[in-house]
Amino acid sequence: MNLQKLLSLICAAGMTLSMAACTGEKTPAVKTFIPSAENVKPLGRTMLTEDMLWLAFSGSGAEFTFNGTKAEVVIAGDDNAEKPDNADNQARIAIYVNGERVVDDMIDHAEETYTVFESDTPADCEISIIKLSETAMSTCAVKSITVEGGDIKPAEKKEHFIEFVGDSITCGYGVDDENRDNHFSTTTEDVTKTYAYKTAQNLNADHSMVSISGYGIISGYSDGKKKVANQTIPRYYDKLGFSYGSFRGKAPNTAEWDFTGYTPDVIVVNLGTNDNSYTKNIEERTAEYTEAYAEFLKDIRSHNPDAQIICTLGIMGNELYPFVEKAVENYTAETGDTKVTAMPFDVQSPDDGYAADWHPTEATHSKAADKLTAQIKEIMGW
Repeated sequence: MNLQKLLSLICAAGMTLSMAACTGEKTPAVKTFIPSAENVKPLGRTMLTEDMLWLAFSGSGAEFTFNGTKAEVVIAGDDNAEKPDNADNQARIAIYVNGERVVDDMIDHAEETYTVFESDTPADCEISIIKLSETAMSTCAVKSITVEGGDIKPAEKKEHFIEFVGDSITCGYGVDDENRDNHFSTTTEDVTKTYAYKTAQNLNADHSMVSISGYGIISGYSDGKKKVANQTIPRYYDKLGFSYGSFRGKAPNTAEWDFTGYTPDVIVVNLGTNDNSYTKNIEERTAEYTEAYAEFLKDIRSHNPDAQIICTLGIMGNELYPFVEKAVENYTAETGDTKVTAMPFDVQSPDDGYAADWHPTEATHSKAADKLTAQIKEIMGW
């Protein structure tokens, strides 16, 4: 008696077997993967620690493809995840399947498991996991990926790669809260609605964000009387990130970033909005900003010898933009490096509204992205 006939007799006799067995179908294999570079494409600055992919900066994450019937993603929270009354500082993530956002959630538990795809029939899927909120308040990690029906593999690299270095504007501060009188919350940050992410999408480019709200070149946001010298981006440019919290006892600012496998074609620097709260057009302060900016360009160049660098400013005020131009001019005169240029953003218009704490709305970000996209195309010939 052959196997198929035996199965038919058993099923007809009323014995309990899976439908797959009775029909002769194979049960899809269930496999769990760690989010290593062999299995996923890292987005932005990430680090594999304890077999988990640690996400700090806005826009960091992972992408992978598979063909199957089900996919689950486990996200691990940091020490902020389960703190009471901490909803405004927890990490916000999004998960996309074939370009559609299927998860948008705050990480408020030590672990969260998301079933991101499920179907009766196998399908080709590209899954993207993106940290929407910024590094300072919270981090998280992709712990594991479980699929039914096959293996996973890293998504294809895009044609270009752009790094964005900035502050709250680059983080998407308040973009989901178009009320200028409201204040900071990670629940209303969404990096995918920023000029930076939109520019990368326009140019079919992979992205990396190095941005922290309130930070500058020489000073963080200030009352104008005292410099906030500890809140500056240059001090964290060579780190995985910066956070007031920790993940499994580790702080991202203690993790050195490895630039060797990281080769952006273009680096966009958008810093000065917070410095301006301190410099206030005071000559010695603007001179300090100009000098420090040029020194930061040297640091960026030391890690990225071939990238085109574009220095921008203006969305929330253009008072310091002439000093950005001066910094670029001084840097080029000193080094002979001609692959650094400056470009002013247009100041946000009341017609486009204001997000929380007078930050740009998505409409403003879209206009800025269009201008920056055109500039990059002109310079790079893309």
